Amino acid sequence: MNILRLARAADKRLQRWRARDLRTVLVNARRRMNYTVVAPIVEAMKNDQRVKFCFVSSEEPAKAREIYREGGPDLEIISPLKGASKRVDAYLVADLIWFAMPRGACRIFMFHGVAGKFSHVYDTPHRSMREWERLFFINQRRLDNFIRAGAIGPASTAAKLVGMPKVDCLVNGSLDRTVILERLGLDPGQPAVLYAPTWSADSSLNLMGEEIVERLGKAGYAVIVKLHDGSLMPGRFFSGGIDWAARLSPILKRCGGLLADGGDCCPFLAASDLLITDHSSVGFEYLLLDRPIVRIHIDRLIESTNINPDYVDIMSSVSMTITRPDQVVRAVEASLSDPTSKSLDRKVVATELFYDPGSATARAVGELYDAIELDPLASASNDR
Repeated sequence: MNILRLARAADKRLQRWRARDLRTVLVNARRRMNYTVVAPIVEAMKNDQRVKFCFVSSEEPAKAREIYREGGPDLEIISPLKGASKRVDAYLVADLIWFAMPRGACRIFMFHGVAGKFSHVYDTPHRSMREWERLFFINQRRLDNFIRAGAIGPASTAAKLVGMPKVDCLVNGSLDRTVILERLGLDPGQPAVLYAPTWSADSSLNLMGEEIVERLGKAGYAVIVKLHDGSLMPGRFFSGGIDWAARLSPILKRCGGLLADGGDCCPFLAASDLLITDHSSVGFEYLLLDRPIVRIHIDRLIESTNINPDYVDIMSSVSMTITRPDQVVRAVEASLSDPTSKSLDRKVVATELFYDPGSATARAVGELYDAIELDPLASASNDR
């Protein structure tokens, strides 16, 4: 191990000497939403010529171009083999994607949600989390859970309370409901309802999704459906073995609704007057807009995805709960008739789950500069 450490240190010095101030960051993603989480950082640092971003999809190399599509055609997407052989300064992911890097790198993990699913991984994690040099926590709650579980030490230098850069746009005024709806071809004067279920064969999408969309459309709402990336994947475990885009498109076409495209849900959250979900991170993200939520309770989903009961209770406290599709229209009507109901609860929970929203990107950028041992550009420093 000492020989490997010395070899990596020598390799690093040689690379720095050859490249002068250039630093390389390798981003790995298995789905579009993974890139969405890191995209604000990439965008904020794009004008720094001293930093080069490379992108890989180690698990789905054939789909890499689609996974990174929203980053534009100029992203440098490389093969897993090339990524593993490169000498990079930081390895950045928004999911638990371990990637063999013989030449070493500062490994940085970002969380892609706050829903409390798979709590055995994200709230009572194992000690292997100590293999990451940086952990960008979205809130103090999960940081404390990691310490309590022994996944990191109480004085861990890896733990960084950053917040969630992805949702900065929900509070900084950069997203306009009317503009987004007009761009989508929907009438801004019509109440817009977003249905965004989680992925799973046990999700509301599989149990009642078609009927929910039908009922909302017939009730006269502008219906937007945002499918989780997992629901677009083949196989029973993810989508129940159903092509949901093909299944829902005709229904939405009949009622004048639309199937949202892209990995980033934030524009569709900002465009909607109300959200319907079962148990997805977007439900918690929507709290930052302080708008009504209708929650679909499914015992089987909670059990199969190992959702922490605390998060179920939290979402219940800030939403109106239904269990059947024939309840959805009435719940939407009641929620929109009194949109300020539960407002105080929504704000309290949002404050707890998202550390200092609106400035998370600046903190994440600052931490990444520190990780790659480079002083931020003057403009980036001033933004902080």
